[in-house]
Amino acid sequence: MTETLYCVNHSDRETLLRCNQCEQPICVQCAVQTPTGYRCKSCVRGQQKKFNTAKTSDYVFAPFIAAVLSFTGSLLVGFLGFFTIFTAPFFGLIIMRAVRAVIKNRRSNALFFATAAAGAIGSLPLLIAALIPVIIGLKAGGFNMYYLLPLVWRAAYSILTTGAIYYRLKGISF
Repeated sequence: MTETLYCVNHSDRETLLRCNQCEQPICVQCAVQTPTGYRCKSCVRGQQKKFNTAKTSDYVFAPFIAAVLSFTGSLLVGFLGFFTIFTAPFFGLIIMRAVRAVIKNRRSNALFFATAAAGAIGSLPLLIAALIPVIIGLKAGGFNMYYLLPLVWRAAYSILTTGAIYYRLKGISF
């Protein structure tokens, strides 16, 4: 007969699960599934700290590079039009490769988020510049589709590039 185990965090819950690293009993709510089995949240947290290798300087250089390259890419969007849909993820890949080269593959979730946010911010000036003629046209009482298309392509660029930067840095591929 086996002894009844209770979750380390919830003393009223019976369980048969154990963390495969520290062997403490854990309930289904406390278990985190990993490729090697179930682990408790404290072991997962401890393991994630080992993977956060970013230096303080990375939080300065990576967002700066992402913002500058994203702004440069958004300049090119004015010439691409419809093809922005296909090229924006490619620009995100180029930005990600440049950032990875500078930070030497160091990683941190906060660094990935800051870099993606900087990529979005880098594309905002020209997106706002494309929005101004639309607002002026609407205030004047006329709506001109000619002013709307550059806004659409710049918005598509911002969204697609930011997503590509974040997911490529995180290592998620589709």
